Amino acid sequence: PVDHVLLYGPPGLGKTTMATVIANEMGAQIRITSGPAVERAGDLASLLTNLQDGDILFIDEIHHLNRTVEEVLYAAMEDFKLDIMLGKGPSARSLRLDLPKFTIIGATTRAGALGAPLRDRFGMTHRLEFYTPEEIARIIKRSAKILGVKIDDRASKLLAERARLTPRIANRLLKRVRDYADINGDGFIDESLAYKALDLLEIDKLGLDPADRHLLSVIIEHHGGGPVGVETLAALTAEERGTIEDFYEPYLMQIGLLERTPRGRKVTLRAWEHLGKKPQKKGQPTLL
Repeated sequence: PVDHVLLYGPPGLGKTTMATVIANEMGAQIRITSGPAVERAGDLASLLTNLQDGDILFIDEIHHLNRTVEEVLYAAMEDFKLDIMLGKGPSARSLRLDLPKFTIIGATTRAGALGAPLRDRFGMTHRLEFYTPEEIARIIKRSAKILGVKIDDRASKLLAERARLTPRIANRLLKRVRDYADINGDGFIDESLAYKALDLLEIDKLGLDPADRHLLSVIIEHHGGGPVGVETLAALTAEERGTIEDFYEPYLMQIGLLERTPRGRKVTLRAWEHLGKKPQKKGQPTLL
């Protein structure tokens, strides 16, 4: 079987799709689960013992596995052995089971949250990067063909520019613009109709939605542009810390609107300008 693979990167870039592609190329069966679904070592044992030689087990959000399950996975990945405890207390005994030769494909948005022993057992580690606008435009054209939607090149380019360099968001925008075209047009998506639909969705020219702009505005209005700690930012925006770190920050940093400093998050001059706000001048305070 192929060596164990770890795929990591921001959400929506195709980690699950990539796992399916690997399985198809290998001619292997793929079983799909997620870190939060594997709560106990027994859950993992059930999954592993039902695999066949050459099968692939895909674990999405693998960083959510608890440490007990991770420790059971060590020997399974390295030696294809499964150590389970039978009973409790003085009468407990260990049982080692042989496992088929399988492949683990793990996907995560937070590779640093994985324990080092587990991370080191992956023979191949790949980071999925944001796509280029040209690549996103090709994805939109392909998705439109699958959905039976007619879209011209300029409209697909416009959607690509506002899709945050992410295929999942591109496909979501395409479906919403298609709905708008069905209701307010003849179903054909041209540049003019796409502009109107995106304005209705409040997606601006950088691909920011109201939630993105609210996060940047909070830093500007409450903390003069920052820096501000992520916990404070989470409280002010009513978002979870993980949502800010995994969903908002990667793209905002990628396009140069947000900086992560040792003292916290800080908006850039470009963010001030994009929101139509004038940066405050932080001069030396005077005594008089």
